[in-house]
Amino acid sequence: MTSSHTDCHFCLQSLRGRKYALREENAYCIPCYDSLYANPCEECKQPIECNSKDLAYKGRHWHEGCFRCAKCSRSLVEKPFAAKDEVLLCTECYSDEYSSKCFHCQKTIMPGSRKMEFKGSSWHESCFVCQYCRQPLGTKPLITKDNENYCVPCFEKQFAHHCYACKKVITSGGVTYHDQPWHKECFVCAVCKIQLTRQRFISKDEYPYCVDCFDKFYAKKCAACKKPITALGGAKYISFEEHQWHRECFNCMECSVSLVGQEFLTRQDDILCHKCGSA
Repeated sequence: MTSSHTDCHFCLQSLRGRKYALREENAYCIPCYDSLYANPCEECKQPIECNSKDLAYKGRHWHEGCFRCAKCSRSLVEKPFAAKDEVLLCTECYSDEYSSKCFHCQKTIMPGSRKMEFKGSSWHESCFVCQYCRQPLGTKPLITKDNENYCVPCFEKQFAHHCYACKKVITSGGVTYHDQPWHKECFVCAVCKIQLTRQRFISKDEYPYCVDCFDKFYAKKCAACKKPITALGGAKYISFEEHQWHRECFNCMECSVSLVGQEFLTRQDDILCHKCGSA
């Protein structure tokens, strides 16, 4: 009685003393097995016989000696490789052709290694660090200055302005007054606290005042009209001894002629032109 392991399942020739291969519990002589089931090699197109090593990748097959980098021809057996458009490349050739260059060190970011993307450029994870503390930035909030990246605490420590009033960091906007930075919301009148970013103001002793408060508390009063004399808008005034006048108010008490640039006489707190004073 003949068994399936004594004769080739395809050509029915005896397998006694011969090598054979099994497939689905059926025995085949080597020539029949190779002709029926051997995979064609992607490189040389020849069948990969059962006595040869069959290397497979994504449904494709190679002889061990044909499994090489398409560019430099080095063997890829038991080595890392990458595929591009169904072409196999060693990691070095793939990197030269297709891998990104690190923005910081300008070296290739090898396939399989983690890379960071920021503003259209790529970094090695180990290169994407705060310029000051050198700690990895990863996905943390960061600030860029002069093409260097900083974590927020280091940027604030090194570069951020601190408000002259509240001493806290100014993260955006702000105003400059007497060469000092201020938050917009902190730049207020020293008396009434009204915000001054869109108001006219006058400075005194390094502090800003709205016009109303300055006039009320600090402006000199005109000896003639008793109204404040403010320097806002470049207003000019006349000063004599302890008294001040608006330029337009510096007139003779009797005839009202302007005394600006003219000789005048005084009578108690009044000023008189030479003619009225001599009468």
